[in-house]
Amino acid sequence: MHQVVHVSFHDVEKVEWLNKILAQAWPFFGRYMEKLLVENITPSIRASNNHLQTFTFSKVDMGEKPLKILGVQVHSGTNKNQILLDLTVSYVGDVQIDVEVKKYFCKAGVKGMQMHGMLRVILEPLIGDVPIVGALSVFFIRRPTLDINWTGFTNLLDIPGLSSVSDTMIMDSIASFLVLPNRLLIPLIPDLHDAAELRSPVPRGVVRVHLIEAKDLQSKDKYIKGMIEGKSDPYAIVRVGTQVFTSKVIDEDLNPTWNETYEFIVHEVPGQELEVELYDKDPDQDDFLGRMKLDLGEVSRAHVLEEWFPLQDGGRARVHLRLEWLTLMPGSSKLDEVLQRNKTISSKPEPPSAAILVVYLDKAQELPLKKSLKAANPVVQLSIQDVTRESRVVYNTVSPVWDDAFHFFLQNPAKDDIDIQVKDDNRQTTLGSVTIPLSRLLSADNLTLDQGFQLENSGPNSRIYMKLIMRVLYLDAPEGGLTPRPCPPGSLNVTESACVGSSVDKTPRPLAASPDAQFGTENVIRIHLLEAENLIAKDNFMGGMIKGKSDPYVKVRLGGQKFRSRVIKEELNPRWSEIYEVIVNDVPGQEVEFDLYDKDVDKDDFLGRCKIPLRRALTCKFVDEWLPLEDVKSGRLHVKLECLPPMPSAAELEQVLLVNSLIQTPKNEELSSALLSVFLDRAAELPMRKGSKPPNPYVSLSVRGTSYKTKVASQTADPIWDEGFSFLIKKPHSESLELQVKDDGHVVGMMSLPLSQLLAAEGLVLDRWFPLGNSGPGSQILLRAQLGLLISQHSGVEALNNGAGEENGDSSHKGSETELCIREDGDSSSAQELRQRMPHAHSNLELSDSPLGQLRLTVWYHVDARKLVAIVHACRNLKSSTKDFPDLYVSLILLPDKSRVTKRKTTLRKKTLNPEFNEKFEWDVPLEEAQRRKLEAYVKNGASFMSRPEAVGKVHLDLSQMDLTQGAAQWYDLKDDKSST
Repeated sequence: MHQVVHVSFHDVEKVEWLNKILAQAWPFFGRYMEKLLVENITPSIRASNNHLQTFTFSKVDMGEKPLKILGVQVHSGTNKNQILLDLTVSYVGDVQIDVEVKKYFCKAGVKGMQMHGMLRVILEPLIGDVPIVGALSVFFIRRPTLDINWTGFTNLLDIPGLSSVSDTMIMDSIASFLVLPNRLLIPLIPDLHDAAELRSPVPRGVVRVHLIEAKDLQSKDKYIKGMIEGKSDPYAIVRVGTQVFTSKVIDEDLNPTWNETYEFIVHEVPGQELEVELYDKDPDQDDFLGRMKLDLGEVSRAHVLEEWFPLQDGGRARVHLRLEWLTLMPGSSKLDEVLQRNKTISSKPEPPSAAILVVYLDKAQELPLKKSLKAANPVVQLSIQDVTRESRVVYNTVSPVWDDAFHFFLQNPAKDDIDIQVKDDNRQTTLGSVTIPLSRLLSADNLTLDQGFQLENSGPNSRIYMKLIMRVLYLDAPEGGLTPRPCPPGSLNVTESACVGSSVDKTPRPLAASPDAQFGTENVIRIHLLEAENLIAKDNFMGGMIKGKSDPYVKVRLGGQKFRSRVIKEELNPRWSEIYEVIVNDVPGQEVEFDLYDKDVDKDDFLGRCKIPLRRALTCKFVDEWLPLEDVKSGRLHVKLECLPPMPSAAELEQVLLVNSLIQTPKNEELSSALLSVFLDRAAELPMRKGSKPPNPYVSLSVRGTSYKTKVASQTADPIWDEGFSFLIKKPHSESLELQVKDDGHVVGMMSLPLSQLLAAEGLVLDRWFPLGNSGPGSQILLRAQLGLLISQHSGVEALNNGAGEENGDSSHKGSETELCIREDGDSSSAQELRQRMPHAHSNLELSDSPLGQLRLTVWYHVDARKLVAIVHACRNLKSSTKDFPDLYVSLILLPDKSRVTKRKTTLRKKTLNPEFNEKFEWDVPLEEAQRRKLEAYVKNGASFMSRPEAVGKVHLDLSQMDLTQGAAQWYDLKDDKSST
């Protein structure tokens, strides 16, 4: 077990020199990556699929933003021949990688990438000569978080043979590239010995996971639009690093029993984690039921651990596991005992293993030539019973060097054989073979054979060199069979000294935060500053003989927040169309204040003021008023106030983002889609200062560009803050809460909480202890993070018009507050009309009599941006001409031109007759020209790449016959059309 040694100087000093080196070396790393991709990766991709023989990297640009190291820990252990470093890395890069498959005229690539994780670097072996270190081994102990911005990904998936691939699968593959057991070995000296063993050392142990049962799972199956509660069809995914097992599905059961057993090879403890995720099996998309994680170092200490583990994000659900740590013994004295014990274990789907075999495949020599007298491309297949592993291919040689490593589980090593076949890479021609009884290892020193083996059915001097290492799997369980954890269920990754009952000297630690009564009571007020009229003219010339105008702007104040609008030059009836957002509590007496001024060179002139009680917006939820200006002779201001209470449901996120895009004006920054409330309770076991003095900790929290700080807790390693903070969130999928615990400005712990985790949590809430990175081994923080969506009920459709009514001289919309204040419990015709006009409103009154189905579109003209806008929402009731479900997309053409400038296309929706798109497209055309155009929308089946897409049907819209200022979503019947554009 490693002991963590913390470097005494603070984190910025500790890692900043590394970041400076990375920044300077980054361009050279980019050149290395370009060479690696072009010279090494390209041939592998071309050889993997016949359809990718023209694959090429057309551009490799690693960008200007280098990888950053946020913290480092140095580990010292019993192995004096190595140095271990753990680096907390973060990469938010402007990488751009473009690829082409010329045969199919396909272009795709990556434009931007984010990655965050813990990277372990091992300096081994240490040698008595320059450069002191023989090699570097680099890997992630746990899978890093990865977010990639794809370009042209749909086109790539149209290539035959790739249709079953998804972007998730590709990201999983990339994310696991350097996750244990995969390592990147970087030799620093020539002729490095035992490279394969450094790349894949003998494991530290094996964990046997008995997945027994679960209780109180959530019901995900509902019928008749959710009116009837069903059950779930649960299954489990059990994972350690890149090793993954999936359990059987239990139909309609919220308390399923599996009784399945899985075995995992473990390379690093502590560090590697066991992850169990439960899902409800569904025909379309499986529903998430909860997850648990456990550091395997805890299992290695306990030997046997049996417990009901609570599922994070799973409500009251729990999963029952029995975990056994199997020690790797380098002798056969315990083998008979292991075999006898295994006979008593009922294990499904595979019998329990008695040993593991590690095969280090070194090289071969003097392999036979092909019939054409050319050297073969040798590959090795290694088989034990029905399990086969395969080496990489070495091209054009009779003396290949592989340096590969393989692992096998053995049920009875006294009876098993390993069969080795050396073949040409077409797998048809055998270049030699050998069968080795594994009983030979049982009598060998240290259960190891390291030698060359003569190949049969090969050349007279053909030999293959391997190192075979066997280890017996022994359960060194204490008397009584198991060691239950003293920790209460759910306190995962918490050291035992922190658990309830672990020490009589400590107060029991709470399992959840206890926010005060005011936490989570905020609303968001959206202030729409629209326009003013009849303002006073302040700009006079020639001593007042010539009347001018004014250059008006507005100062807005609410709850301590201040905003200032842009200046409108020489206008007495200005239009701002600006939006401001404020987080508010329901404190009596608050008002939204507006002060108008005329911008001047010396002193700005006063144009009037007005205010509106905040209580009115909180009560009515939506207010639209013309407010008379006070303290001036004339003028009034048009404003709207919208109250957005946070809603704990992720189901409406796409609609919120869509409505925000409709409301958005070019003059404002992106609107918020959610409110994040964070209650910071306390921390535990923070590292001490020099001289073992307790720290004076405080916490810095930030999301995007907004930051807050807590009060300073005086001289304690277990501070209590009891403070709450709120953040406006624009894109919950991609933003994260960044938290740093500081002592006198020095970072003593940090954590990052991606808000995507909150979106997947029940009630959009996480309330628990979180481990702190770059800190002590037991350092953690207790907080409650709660996300609420900001769902606009009324302003979305009004924004579609962007004031078109006023520009056309229509003042009928300028009603009183009584006309526009629609209460939540009301069911006015105005509210119904707004709901029906919302782009995502699904009206059952719009029934289709079209035999081809329907397409839902919103088409309108954005007056401020001078753009024609179309939103493709969805299709329904489509018909398929084949037995298979089609892969559908929608193609738009703005007639009469047929060119790339006028064409638009949605992404592909696979295997569905009712696809949802919700994609927005724009054309830069004047309103007068748009009203002379026609818009055609084709629904197409793009499943076959080799043939032209088949048109399912089309919609033809004559824009001269439409009111483009309305922007209402509408279902259109599809008409027959055999043409393809």
